[in-house]
Amino acid sequence: MAALDETQGWDDTRPPQLELIDDCVHCGFCLPTCPTYVLWGEEMDSPRGRIVLMKQGHEEISAPLVGHLDNCLGCMACVTACPSGVQYDKLLEDARAQVERNFDRPPLEAAHRRLVFELFTRPGRMRLLVPGAALAHRLGLPRLARRPRLRSLAPKLAALISMTPDAPVARAVERMPGRFEAQGEKRGTVALLQGCVQRVFFSHVNEATARVLAAEGFEVHVPRLPRCCGALPLHAGADEEARSLAKATIEALEGYETVVVNAAGCGSAMKDYGHVLRDEPEWAERAERFAGKVKDVTELLGDLEPRARRRPVEMKVAYHDACHLAHAQGVRAEPRRLLESIPGLEVVEPPEWELCCGSAGIYNLVKPEPAAELGERKARNLLDTGAEAVAAANPGCALQITAHTERLGRALPVLHPMELLARSIG
Repeated sequence: MAALDETQGWDDTRPPQLELIDDCVHCGFCLPTCPTYVLWGEEMDSPRGRIVLMKQGHEEISAPLVGHLDNCLGCMACVTACPSGVQYDKLLEDARAQVERNFDRPPLEAAHRRLVFELFTRPGRMRLLVPGAALAHRLGLPRLARRPRLRSLAPKLAALISMTPDAPVARAVERMPGRFEAQGEKRGTVALLQGCVQRVFFSHVNEATARVLAAEGFEVHVPRLPRCCGALPLHAGADEEARSLAKATIEALEGYETVVVNAAGCGSAMKDYGHVLRDEPEWAERAERFAGKVKDVTELLGDLEPRARRRPVEMKVAYHDACHLAHAQGVRAEPRRLLESIPGLEVVEPPEWELCCGSAGIYNLVKPEPAAELGERKARNLLDTGAEAVAAANPGCALQITAHTERLGRALPVLHPMELLARSIG
């Protein structure tokens, strides 16, 4: 960590709110659900420990404080577990933005973070890399990068290579139709967020989502903009970029009554725009209103009576709770309900559902060692269910689980719930 004047505390721009900090009564219910506390048993790497540090940050920002905040995955399992309703998500978001403004990271670390944001929030740049990613898989480089020796020699580079998506070049450059007509009596019109990573490496999930929505009676619009909703920079403290992308997303999609999202991290960020832009008078109310329009696709469909006929899909599937869907958005029952509506599909639950898989936005790229420990733990739990595949509603989880089940010797295919529904509907 870089040195700094340790007499400097948080600045006056949206510091973690003391009244939210004081909501924590240090009861400890969060401890067994916190991935880093489970790994290390270190108080300052628990939610209540980090909340103490956030309060200290009002007086001084120390290198240890920054280290413990960086160790947090931002999975929000503590929010689900907390009986006092502590808004740890808002506290962490504001604290990380303070760190990025007021703490000088070592040049290589800062450059690595900048590279991640400049690449993964820009679909055009990612598309240029797709042929290289396809070649890397043909040469077996991701599998090579998962070997312990390479992971110990160059952990961040190994993490980046090992998580390289295996996407066909043709699929990655393909553009989706701009509109899908509702089948049968129209239930409404929705906009589908294409996302950044999702549109390049998981465009088949976007298409499955649009086709399922259309089959269930929705007219689906698939606008080209925004390029990115800002979730990755928002959850990592890159405040200026996150706010700019949030505004662009609002401008592009606020004309729709409902904005549908199929990536958990994107949905949690977009539902939080009211907090993100709360101190900008010309945007605050607009952002709050927009956030109320955002729904995960499983949340939207899970509350409706199915209309499209389901055909059997004979498969045993382990359902993985993406943290930003289950914890940050509180959406758990709806995806299960949708999967259970598919005849022949057996849905099984892995142990430790509440523990993060280690993907956590950019966490597995900037903190590869603990991310790998958590990834292997999640992979073992999923494999132990005897499932033939995993259902997960987030691209980062899909990449992490694929990499670590493969490393353990049996790669489990990871399917979005919309892919399974599309397969059933036909």
